[in-house]
Amino acid sequence: MASFSKGVGATLTAGAAVLSLGLGASPASAKASDGFVRGYDKFTDDFDDEGTLSTTVNEKSNATCMWQSILWAEGINASRDSVDGIFGDRTAEATRILQKRWGLTADGVVGNATFAAAGDRLEYRDGSTFRGEKLGVTYRGDRYAIWFYRDVEGRYQFRDGNGDMRIAGYDHWTCTT
Repeated sequence: MASFSKGVGATLTAGAAVLSLGLGASPASAKASDGFVRGYDKFTDDFDDEGTLSTTVNEKSNATCMWQSILWAEGINASRDSVDGIFGDRTAEATRILQKRWGLTADGVVGNATFAAAGDRLEYRDGSTFRGEKLGVTYRGDRYAIWFYRDVEGRYQFRDGNGDMRIAGYDHWTCTT
């Protein structure tokens, strides 16, 4: 099984669940400090204040697996086996390619600007943007579209390479190919 850190490619048919917590006027995005890719209320800025993903930060995590799914949707990676949640040299290079395409600093690190640019490609699919309600969004990449879900706690979810639902978190790594 090729890992994303060792082989560029990802054919993940990622569906991820997006839901939110109760009504209110709090920030719409997640806090990496609580361990999850998270959002509330309107989804258009959910990714604007996310944590960092790199070869040295959150390098083995479900958040990395979700990012690799985005790289697959953009057509940068072609193999499902490459979506493994390991942010290695190949993931960093694929990230630089995408950052160049988007006109960002191509440093191979997924930080605020890179996450926010990905968030700009989310489209409403179904559900509610109110807190405590489930929400489904579609990420439209250059090559594929994938589904993400936001659960009632605002945590983003996606389907791994085997089709199993995973919560996009920074401090756990359970995604598989």
